[in-house]
Amino acid sequence: MALGELGQSHDYRDRADAGHGLAGFAEMQEALGPLLELVLDPADTFVTRVTAEAVLRRKDRIGLAVVASALAVADSNHSDWIHTAILDVFGISSEDRDNALQLCEEMLRDTGDRGSLGARQLHEILAEIDPVLRPV
Repeated sequence: MALGELGQSHDYRDRADAGHGLAGFAEMQEALGPLLELVLDPADTFVTRVTAEAVLRRKDRIGLAVVASALAVADSNHSDWIHTAILDVFGISSEDRDNALQLCEEMLRDTGDRGSLGARQLHEILAEIDPVLRPV
């Protein structure tokens, strides 16, 4: 509840903190709406980047689904910052990137049109990443 209120602050730093904190509760239905709003923050793309990165660092289907939902409706500016967050999170380990690709493929099979559009965009971004670390 407190993080939801913080997400409505006029200060972009408070909204970014709320997005970062809410990412830990993304599996809770009441957190999904505020998280999506913060990923698509209309006033400051810093909030977009911090929130997107936080939910992606979960490295689970829920975090990927939040970002996919945002990508499906994001304007080009927000898409650029979401893309940057994806690169930052999945550009290091090929194992993490490959797991995320697999989760996106599952989402493509299981979701409706809006989720499928975002999952497809997310999958395309992930597929273009050449991670720094690979198994030996």
